[in-house]
Amino acid sequence: MALSTTPSQMSVALPTRIDGSSRSMIKVQSISFTDKSWGPPLLRLDSKSRSLDPKETPLNLFRPKEPYTATIVSVERIVGPQAPGETCHIVIDHDGNVPYWEGQSYGVIPPGENPKKPGAPHNVRLYSIASTRYGDSFDGKTASLCVRRAIYYDPETGKEDPSKAGVCSNFLCNAKPGDKVKITGPSGKVMLLPEDDPKATHIMIATGTGVAPYRGYLRRMFMENVPNFKFDGLAWLFLGVANSDSLLYDEEFAGYRKDYPENFRYDKALSREEKNKKGGKMYVQDKIEEYSDEIFKLLDNGAHIYFCGLKGMMPGIQDTLKRVAEERGESWEQKLTQLRKNKQWHVEVY
Repeated sequence: MALSTTPSQMSVALPTRIDGSSRSMIKVQSISFTDKSWGPPLLRLDSKSRSLDPKETPLNLFRPKEPYTATIVSVERIVGPQAPGETCHIVIDHDGNVPYWEGQSYGVIPPGENPKKPGAPHNVRLYSIASTRYGDSFDGKTASLCVRRAIYYDPETGKEDPSKAGVCSNFLCNAKPGDKVKITGPSGKVMLLPEDDPKATHIMIATGTGVAPYRGYLRRMFMENVPNFKFDGLAWLFLGVANSDSLLYDEEFAGYRKDYPENFRYDKALSREEKNKKGGKMYVQDKIEEYSDEIFKLLDNGAHIYFCGLKGMMPGIQDTLKRVAEERGESWEQKLTQLRKNKQWHVEVY
């Protein structure tokens, strides 16, 4: 049934802050939505916003020796009280001067001196961008990062050692609105979202903050109504985290699953709350194995598969895929070579 094409005014509620044990929501500016025949109303971007969209992939517009000085808009904790560690959603205002595409990264140079190179600035830390090119405020002037605060615990005492805390992640998570931040980039092409086939299948696998680029993909697919990309394929997200309180952007993803059941699938692996079929902890590779036949068929039909997260996720995933391939009578090495050749295989781990 076609929906009315009359634009309506509504506010978007984004999951941003955890207070005690309950999740609170913050509303952003009132924005106009318009409809698609295959789903609920989407954001229609005005011509001014679209004019900020570069025709060529933006790459390395700002480098470490001459970074861009941007401004922190907001820093919000986005995990619950029982999550191990803290993860923040950080919105940065670049005033449209550091445009990017979904799947790219910004470099951040924290303030201070590099202890290993006296007199020199800190090294650049790369963070996958967690928003579409139009940003969370839809004006093309901001970018969002998903950052987990890096904390070190002494293995002997079990106590936190502030001297070994992650310099950049703590700077970002401690930042206040109005603070300045030096950024470089954007960088990266391997995780760019292919948009030549709007009916394509995209299988997205993430651990923790590795979900960042996928949030950008999914907002572009299901929230924004852009004239040159009308997604009508399948997006399938696998997200691995420790527990329910560690889930990132869960309300957004659950909303897409409800509104677009034919176009979006969402599977979670909660290692401290769920068991795999062997009785061990449920990791993202266990979810992949659970749906392996379907995943391999989709790959055979041209699906793109993406991996983003900690480097340690890949050996377990590769072992699972190799075992499944062998059970199917296939050579995983040959299959992987073909996937890479066809540009279906996208990996960004850190």
